Amino acid sequence: MTDREDDGRDRTPADFELPTAGRKPPAIGVPESAGDRGAPAVDVPASTGDAGAPAAAVPGSDDVDPDGPDTRPGDLVVEEISPTSPDSSLSDTPEPASAGSDLENSGARQRKAVLKRPAPAGTLIWVLLALLGFTLVVQLRSNDADSGLSTMRQEDLVQILSDLEARDSRLNTDIETLERTRQQLTSGVEGRQAALEEANKRSRELGLLAGTIPGRGPGLDIVLDRVKASDVLNTVQELRGSGGEVMQISGSAGGSVRIVASTYFVDAAGGGIIADGDRLSGPFRLLVIGSPETMRPALQIPGGVVASVKSDGGSVTMDSRAVVEVTAVRSATALQYARPVS
Repeated sequence: MTDREDDGRDRTPADFELPTAGRKPPAIGVPESAGDRGAPAVDVPASTGDAGAPAAAVPGSDDVDPDGPDTRPGDLVVEEISPTSPDSSLSDTPEPASAGSDLENSGARQRKAVLKRPAPAGTLIWVLLALLGFTLVVQLRSNDADSGLSTMRQEDLVQILSDLEARDSRLNTDIETLERTRQQLTSGVEGRQAALEEANKRSRELGLLAGTIPGRGPGLDIVLDRVKASDVLNTVQELRGSGGEVMQISGSAGGSVRIVASTYFVDAAGGGIIADGDRLSGPFRLLVIGSPETMRPALQIPGGVVASVKSDGGSVTMDSRAVVEVTAVRSATALQYARPVS
């Protein structure tokens, strides 16, 4: 059965078939009627909300068999086109071309965020390493502070020990003397006499230290030959540290200088030394009053004064004396005192 349109061409049922979208809904047969032979068939589109429901029948048809797949010759077949068909030709919105690149960029950003975000375990490890480094630095500094004596030579340690023992002995003696003086000063009538004697004794001691009066007592007689001013200064300092109280130095050509706290030594041009402005030529004789048992070992310790002078080509000889007389004296210095402006 064929229908004829205005162009006069015969139409077959195949001309009214729509392209299939991959899923075929049940066909609806529309019988021909006598009054509709010359009119074109009416297509009834399927509802977008009821994609799976059968299509509505065309008005004018006598009966519709929705379950019957067979169609009579000449029936119009209406097929449902799903709006969600995978056919790209029926899609109204084209897919963006950069979807793949956007996914790749998003994945890269997520990976970077994961790499930048520190893990809790990694943070804890860095904190522990920082604490460990701080502890090591503190320990090393403590070891450096405590290694002062441990790195010194044996000769230096012996010298330090000898100086400490001599100082301890002198301090103990001073303590005993002051205790006796206090007892005498607090004993009534005898206290006044004791105070007078103590004042005289203190005056003599100060005179000996200032070099204004001569001294007498046990000590050492030392001869220094082929030495420099620095060697003489080291010898004087070592004797003071080991208990030497009163000293004088003299040269071979005569002249003696009383050694006090302000005495200085300088090398003289052409040989010899200058002591407090007086020129002395070697060998030099040094007289010192003090305990020979303490002063002699202090000069002879390894690395001490004697060893240093001998290493420089000089010589040192020492004799212990029961009585050493220091006769050189200094005149009293006129002191100048500062005064406030107003």
